[in-house]
Amino acid sequence: MTRFGSTALHERVVAALKEVAGESIVPRFNKLRKEDVRAKTHPADLVTIADEEAEQRLTPILRGALPGSRVIGEESVAADPGLLKLLAEDHPVWVIDPIDGTSNFVNGIPRFAVIIALIARGETIMGWIHDPLTGKTIAAEQGAGAWETAIAGDVIRRELPAPPFALKDMTVALHPRAFAKSLGKFARNLRLGSAAHDYWTLTAGDMQLLAYRSLKPWDHAAGVLIHREAGGHNAMLNGMPYRPALPNQEWLLLAPNDALWREAAEMAER
Repeated sequence: MTRFGSTALHERVVAALKEVAGESIVPRFNKLRKEDVRAKTHPADLVTIADEEAEQRLTPILRGALPGSRVIGEESVAADPGLLKLLAEDHPVWVIDPIDGTSNFVNGIPRFAVIIALIARGETIMGWIHDPLTGKTIAAEQGAGAWETAIAGDVIRRELPAPPFALKDMTVALHPRAFAKSLGKFARNLRLGSAAHDYWTLTAGDMQLLAYRSLKPWDHAAGVLIHREAGGHNAMLNGMPYRPALPNQEWLLLAPNDALWREAAEMAER
């Protein structure tokens, strides 16, 4: 870790994630009241008091950790979509998903996480995914690799293991709209209800292929970087790299290597 004084920055972000998740998110798991949850754009698009409080608490911490930086989050963008324009500017921008997998969180399913990405000049420079229930964090820095920080503070380099040789032995999370005719070739198709846990499972080697149609930066900027720095290959189905600052991108595909990415991309129906 070398950029932005990044060792100290990484430690500060991890400390903030543990503190905010431990105080604003975990105590509310399985204890939400009816008035603590509301729908935003549609009934399945939920936000809770924990989402809002976590984002509000993380915002000044991240801004203070890197002078001159800006901060946007899923909930602040919901209130002011114009904030997304900050991603294309020169100054570094923190992007927060205070609870990825809010529906899981609301329904007592233990698959949710906090995601933070640091973006500069339209590219993801650093990224973090924190699991509040285990206290673990996976993170990456552009050009410096990916790693996992355990609750005790131990840091372990994260590298993708070799995938199974045959498609029939692979676990995937592929969007049925593009891969409906190919899903029978794989062992199973997972839907975890959390992009953060999809990326966690992918980089642990428990999933081999992952595809997303809709690409919000708070869901994907950190995970794409972590996957790539762990040794994976990812790109849009048109072969272009994912760029968190570009609006209206669709169809991202992630694989353990370039060869498997190409094989999977040929299966897609677009």
